[in-house]
Amino acid sequence: MSELTTVARPYAKAAFDFAIEKGVVAKWQEMLTFAGAVAANDEMHALLTGAVAADTLADIFNNVCGEQLDEHGQNLIKVLAENKRLAALPEISTMFDAFKAEYDKEIDVDVTSASTLTDAQQSDLIASLEKRLARKVKLNCNVDPALIAGMVINAGDTVIDGSVKSKLNRLADALQA
Repeated sequence: MSELTTVARPYAKAAFDFAIEKGVVAKWQEMLTFAGAVAANDEMHALLTGAVAADTLADIFNNVCGEQLDEHGQNLIKVLAENKRLAALPEISTMFDAFKAEYDKEIDVDVTSASTLTDAQQSDLIASLEKRLARKVKLNCNVDPALIAGMVINAGDTVIDGSVKSKLNRLADALQA
């Protein structure tokens, strides 16, 4: 997986820089999402990893994508085919999304709580996190009754564990020491 990330990063960065320069980030995000889904298809993935000539492979891929790809998107497919990197398209799409989120100052935050959060609680949490993280926050809420009470917040590399389960585990560790 890390090898795929290493391969995908320069292509994702180049596509993102081009999209910023031309002011078509949303269009490129759509194209890469679609192309990534096509590349992830089992039948297409088998074709991408087979021994098909680069020109033929690019033509087949561009024909499958049809009007979903503009001229520049089709050129990216040709470059990826020439370099035998079409299988990296799903990862390129994911990295492009990450570059866009960073550019837009957005972050996806996973919140796992012991019970369902109300709309007011979600609004308060979003406001607090936006202030702390200095970014626009998009919440992904999950419920895990095993937490007993409280919540666990995952925002990128930041983890805030305010669950009772975690506090009880820390107390148990302290008592055993």
